[in-house]
Amino acid sequence: MMAETLPAPSVRLDQKRIAQAVLLAALVLVVFRNGLPDALVRLPDALILPFADWINAAFGFARDDLGLMAVTRAFSDLVEFCLDVTANLLYGKSRWPRIGPIPWVVIAATATVAGYALGGWRLAALAGGTFVWIAVMGQWKWAMETLSVIVVAVPFSVALGLAMGTLAWRYKTAERILNPVLNIAQSLPHFAYMIPVVVFIGVGPKAGAIVTIIFSVPPMIRMTLLGLRAVPPEIIESGKMSGTTRWQLMTRVRLPAARTELLIGVNQVIMQSLAMVVLASFIGMPGLGQKLLQLLQALKIGLSVEIGITIVLLAIVLDRMSKAWAVKQPVHHEEGVTWLYRHRLLAIWVGLVALGFLLATVHPYFAEVGRKEALSLASPLDAMVGAFIGAVSPVTDWLRWFLITWVLIPVRDAFLWLPVSAVLLLLAGVGYRIGGLRSALICIAFILPIALSGWWDRAMITAYTVVVAVTLALAIGIPLGLLGAANGTRASRFLLVCDTLQTFPSFIYLIPVVMLFGVNDVAVIAAVMVFATVPIIRYTIEGLRSIPPEIVESAQMSGASPSQLMWHVKLPLAVPTLVVGANQSIMFALFMVIIAAFIGTQDLGQEMQRALSSTDVGKGLVLGFAVAFIGLMADHLLLKWARGRNTIRSGDAGFGGH
Repeated sequence: MMAETLPAPSVRLDQKRIAQAVLLAALVLVVFRNGLPDALVRLPDALILPFADWINAAFGFARDDLGLMAVTRAFSDLVEFCLDVTANLLYGKSRWPRIGPIPWVVIAATATVAGYALGGWRLAALAGGTFVWIAVMGQWKWAMETLSVIVVAVPFSVALGLAMGTLAWRYKTAERILNPVLNIAQSLPHFAYMIPVVVFIGVGPKAGAIVTIIFSVPPMIRMTLLGLRAVPPEIIESGKMSGTTRWQLMTRVRLPAARTELLIGVNQVIMQSLAMVVLASFIGMPGLGQKLLQLLQALKIGLSVEIGITIVLLAIVLDRMSKAWAVKQPVHHEEGVTWLYRHRLLAIWVGLVALGFLLATVHPYFAEVGRKEALSLASPLDAMVGAFIGAVSPVTDWLRWFLITWVLIPVRDAFLWLPVSAVLLLLAGVGYRIGGLRSALICIAFILPIALSGWWDRAMITAYTVVVAVTLALAIGIPLGLLGAANGTRASRFLLVCDTLQTFPSFIYLIPVVMLFGVNDVAVIAAVMVFATVPIIRYTIEGLRSIPPEIVESAQMSGASPSQLMWHVKLPLAVPTLVVGANQSIMFALFMVIIAAFIGTQDLGQEMQRALSSTDVGKGLVLGFAVAFIGLMADHLLLKWARGRNTIRSGDAGFGGH
């Protein structure tokens, strides 16, 4: 297989010179900014395009003239029926089938048995203990309101993702259409999904479920496509030789062979659903998210921590159980084994369920724990938090003053001071230097619509927040990743922590920063930084641990010192993985910036929340696309740079380079 052709040295030199000239022009515009015409500093109003009005007109046409409202109403009625069923079963809402609510001891026993079946006693204890915690802390109804939506949304998302992923696998045209849509969909912030749903559906649990379904479909589509492509051809040939029809080949050969990838997709759908259900409190979705939102607004830290612990425990349980399901292989029993032995866990579960219902009839505590009987850690937590804040407040107050006065405000003002023309040239120059004319045009195509939308200053504040937070995340995450990668045991522990942190819904990260810094830009930067540090640590460890040991041994035999081994061998080889980590960090930061607008920023996120409150679809989608374009541009530049670096290194190696 031939290596990728490298550009001729003269072509690379010309590309470098052109890029330098463009970057120099951008620098000149910055230096002489005060002497520039106003049109080069900010686009004049005459050039601002009414994207929001166009989108609103298109939505109005689709809703009123094409009859899309009737379709959405029919789908929402189906979802609402399913929600009524789960609401009745889980927390006793007066709906069909009118047999609920199921006692909490029964659900806790069910979770325990399911955990044992999937992962043994540890997972059983985690799953059962989580539901016991929820019950005894008096949070059962809020948790069941949240789970009642997840139980409905996940099957819908999985079915839609499976169907669309199969369509993309079957037809190249469908894949070509879906790929850019999925790229944008997975870059859009959460709030951008909510506004159209509110316009078509309204607010409440039904709207929360539908926006959750829409938000969590993309990962299932991608994993379905990946899984079907990864099925070995010999398995397909074996199926065909057995005389299967096309339907049998799909349902009994291809899909079972892609089981692991499909179940990983289900895991991602579940986690995406939990994240969105918590945030759907902004559109009237009751449950844990709504309660946490109310408590954070009231600055009731102790109760917020209690709710936060519940959300985290639910996230960990759902993540661990769905991952265990993905890796667990079917068990085949020998012939002659009794039915009771083969289904002993089912028999145990039936016995526990019967015992749970019996206990619930004997004493109402086992049916539902009332608020008066519930435990609470709020008072001691408030006391501990108060004492801790009192002890660290001199440091946090000084740090808040220093960061706001000497770092954040100057950096923000510097971003806002930059002329539009200089930023366009800067990004075009960077794109040209990394990927030639095509990359330069892609950068312009992503950034110019933001300028034309009239939201330039808000976008620059968003960019400033992301740049500062990701810079701090890199400064913290890379050293921690290097520390974690030093040996296998430590690496596995660090990765376990990263896995756990990545299961947390983003709302949770607001609790400690609000507690420490209050509601201001420092809290926003801190929340974004912590959220964005996790992927950097993870990918730094994975990049360094995945280097072939023979390369490391060869360098050691050549007399390389530990520092030379790290800087000249390991880190250069880990660059592709590190770039993926930086890319993920930027995407995490963009999502968190929009959510952190809740605690006070003046960026795109704040305007998106206003668009949500006024149900302005056009404005909300324009702002959402602005965030998505920033993320997609960073994604393109980073991955293009990493690929170019690898190509040059492999080319140099092929021609005797170092």
